[in-house]
Amino acid sequence: MLDSMGDGSPRSRAITASRAKGGLVVVGGFALVLLVIELINMLTLHALNRTFGLRPRSLDGLLDIFTFPLLHASLNHLLSNTLPLIIFGFLVFLSGLRVFLTALAFSWLGSGLTVWLIGDGGITVGASGLVFGLFAFLLVRGFFNRSWWQILLSIVLFMVYGGILLGVLPFVAGYISWQAHLGGAVGGVVAAMLLRPRGSAGLRRY
Repeated sequence: MLDSMGDGSPRSRAITASRAKGGLVVVGGFALVLLVIELINMLTLHALNRTFGLRPRSLDGLLDIFTFPLLHASLNHLLSNTLPLIIFGFLVFLSGLRVFLTALAFSWLGSGLTVWLIGDGGITVGASGLVFGLFAFLLVRGFFNRSWWQILLSIVLFMVYGGILLGVLPFVAGYISWQAHLGGAVGGVVAAMLLRPRGSAGLRRY
C-alpha cells in the first residue's frame, strides 16, 4: 500500500500506475514460476520436495529455508496459495519494489527459521508462510501509516481473509505447518516495523 494518497497530481498518478503495472508483472511472474516448479515436481513424483523441502533442525535444512516456499505438496496446494499471494503481494508492491522485497524477505526468513527451529519433523513445503507474512505486513503497516483508507483496507482484508489467521494455531490441523504461518506473520510484522514512517516527514514520503 502507498504510504499516502499523494496529491492527485499527474506525477503521483503516474507513479501509482507504474507501481501497479510493476506489481502485476513481478507478482504474476513469481506465481508463474511457482506453477512451473510444481509442474516439474509433479513429473518427478514430487522428488523435489524430498530434496529441497525444509527439514527441521538439520544442517542441510538451513539451505532448505531458501527453497521450501517454492515447492508444494500438490497442484491444489499451490492454487490455494496463489490467489492470496497475488493479492497481498500486489498491494505490498504498491509501496514500491524495496518495500515489497523487504516484506517478502522477512516473511520468507521468518517462516523458514521458525519451521527449522520448532517444526514437528518431516518435510515442510509451501508458500503459505509468505502469504501470512505479506498479510501481517499489510495489516500492521496500515496502522503505522495512520491513513484511514489503509486502515479500512486492512479491516476489509481481515474480514475477507482473516480466517487464515487460524493457521497460526497448533491445533487447527495436523497437516498444516502452523510454525511456517506463525513465523511468516512475525516476519511481516518485523518488516512493517522497520519500514514504518518516521514522524510527519515520513508520512509525506511514499
